[in-house]
Amino acid sequence: MEKQGILFVVSAPSGTGKTTLCRELTIKLPNLTHSVSYTTRSPRPDEVDGREYFFVNETRFREMVERNEFAEWAEVHGNLYGTHNGHLLDIMNRGEDILLDIDSQGAIQMKKRFKDGVFIYILPPSFEVLKSRLTDRGSESAEEIRKRLKKAKEEIWNYREYYYIVVNDDFKKALNDLKSIIIAERIKMKRMNLSWIEENFIKNKEA
Repeated sequence: MEKQGILFVVSAPSGTGKTTLCRELTIKLPNLTHSVSYTTRSPRPDEVDGREYFFVNETRFREMVERNEFAEWAEVHGNLYGTHNGHLLDIMNRGEDILLDIDSQGAIQMKKRFKDGVFIYILPPSFEVLKSRLTDRGSESAEEIRKRLKKAKEEIWNYREYYYIVVNDDFKKALNDLKSIIIAERIKMKRMNLSWIEENFIKNKEA
């Protein structure tokens, strides 16, 4: 039977850089797929449908909810986001590891369903840095930034639900920390097929 892929869930306050980190991880590490979520929010100027998100209207999203098509879904900043169940399981059943960057609401749903998942929380070095990053990217209004900062203060309390904390102060270091987590999880004994040890060493009659 083919090895089941590992589910990695990454969450962070908006503006922490989690999506950029996750995208870079899938470039740097083999056998790691970045899951594409569905959302009802409008695409930003540099975003492409099917790459950053699948952009759908609220009616279609609600219909998908009614058909139980999402492994998790949540309302964030007035928009709906969800991970398609079939997409997720197809990847994992092929033996590929999958990386989800989703908010804490969705992560807690996934934690209840996927007991063997790996949950990672990314933090900015300070609240002031987070505010500066949100302002500098220039994609939201002052009111939207205020809402996101308020939400960030609320969401950060959920860090206790995660197994690892990574601080994104220096991008390269944060990326290396994430890579280390994934590599370490892949070689845990509980995830490995250990029959080769018995075949090659314990049952070997040459000794």
